[in-house]
Amino acid sequence: MIIIKSSERCSGCHACASACPKNCIQMISDKEGFWYPRVATEQCVNCGLCERVCPIINKWNPDSTQIKNIIVAQNLNETIRINSSSGGIFTLIAEFIIDQGGVVFGAAFSDDFRSVYHICVDNKNDLEKLRGSKYVQSKIDDVFIRTKEYLDSGRMVLFTGTPCQIGGLNSFLRKDYNNLFTQDIICHGVPSPIIWEKYVEQCERKAASKMRRVFFRHKKYGWKSFSMSMEFANNTKYIRTLQEDPYIRLFFSNSCLRPSCYSCSFKTESRQADITLADFWGVQYTVSKMDDDKGTSLVIIHSEKAVNLMKSISSFIISQDIDMDAVLKYNPALIQSAQKNVHREMVFKRIASYDIEDVVNNLFPIKFKSKIKSILSKIGILNSLTKIKAIMIKAEKRLMPLSSLTTNTCELSTYEL
Repeated sequence: MIIIKSSERCSGCHACASACPKNCIQMISDKEGFWYPRVATEQCVNCGLCERVCPIINKWNPDSTQIKNIIVAQNLNETIRINSSSGGIFTLIAEFIIDQGGVVFGAAFSDDFRSVYHICVDNKNDLEKLRGSKYVQSKIDDVFIRTKEYLDSGRMVLFTGTPCQIGGLNSFLRKDYNNLFTQDIICHGVPSPIIWEKYVEQCERKAASKMRRVFFRHKKYGWKSFSMSMEFANNTKYIRTLQEDPYIRLFFSNSCLRPSCYSCSFKTESRQADITLADFWGVQYTVSKMDDDKGTSLVIIHSEKAVNLMKSISSFIISQDIDMDAVLKYNPALIQSAQKNVHREMVFKRIASYDIEDVVNNLFPIKFKSKIKSILSKIGILNSLTKIKAIMIKAEKRLMPLSSLTTNTCELSTYEL
């Protein structure tokens, strides 16, 4: 029987509830809105299966030789790329799976936009529901069970999710499937579903209308600006940058994440997924020719079948190889957990009674530097200044005095002299 003694030891992946042969485990929300398993002890037969499929109890040991290739890439279809969070690579992978008669599982908003849950699509038109970031923990429900049914029937399946969800799926399946492709992300952490629901309610109240669309990473002010965009039924529109939107500020303050995210068991270079997709932050310093501020993807390929899959879509992308040192320098969240904010408990306490924007402004006031960045984004010169900064950094390396360098010739060769 699975017993969660510490909230840090459960990612809410639903593997235990999905595997229970007696259906005596329910995933119940706690006061912060996160799901944890609750066992109906009178029905439990103590088979131990729930514990055997827990991906945290049975920690996966990564193999450092697993990574096959690392690239930065962009979808050649600019419309798809603009409507994606980063470089539009997910859409190409998903379309390939559907073209083979397969299905795609991923996170989508509910009809009222108050929650996020995993759904299954089998046509390209519905991929729009899965495209784009959702900074809310998605509920799995019976999706692992449905995934197994498709796999056992011989259908090809692409399952996308956070690293802990991929770990939960693999643990639940307990066998390898040649017709299964998994794709995870570089996850910052999953915010509370309750806080997102409250934020939607408050935004609708201010707009005096129901929400009809939301985009966490709108690119009106550029890919790097992390703009939150909302549209309402009365045609009211809202768009604010990373530095302005209270929900995004709350997310990046690490004050509303699931407890397990602060000591994530899945933060490794090698992953249980076949492919890891993410934004490639640092593109302006490493592959400047791909820095147009419209989105660039980092693609880490972990398996041979993923190598073949990427070959199948290679004619639809532009890409360049990159090394892990560059990945980690600018994307440390691949291996580092978020650090818990000292105001986390206060955030949950105050948000129960006060407007989220007021709480965020009080606890995390906007700094002058952030205000300037927001203004520069909106007038369209922030990316140009970033490029100038990247050029200056490279110039400084070229002009670095020899006395500051080591005399080791192998190390000298790494500098651009």
